[in-house]
Amino acid sequence: MSLYCLYCLDNETDGAARRAAARPAHLEWAAAIGPAVRMAGPLLDDQGKMIGSVFLIEAGNLDAAKALNSQDPYSKAGVFGRVLINETRWAIGEGKPQ
Repeated sequence: MSLYCLYCLDNETDGAARRAAARPAHLEWAAAIGPAVRMAGPLLDDQGKMIGSVFLIEAGNLDAAKALNSQDPYSKAGVFGRVLINETRWAIGEGKPQ
């Protein structure tokens, strides 16, 4: 399994409203993924307002990471205006896979 970083920025038109409406389903979905999610949380602006999401996930390949993102209720609800998905390697830090 490889690690992928999903950097998801909310759409600037109505992302915040869509995020609020889809949040319960998104949290339920993220919890159900289990150990494939190594880290996840909101991206915040200078005032602490949520402007996106970041995930560090384990997936078999880039297509699998993209498929996982497409299942996110936030993606389905049109919360994100831009999503970047890149393979990454965990070089240092607590929780590094062995």
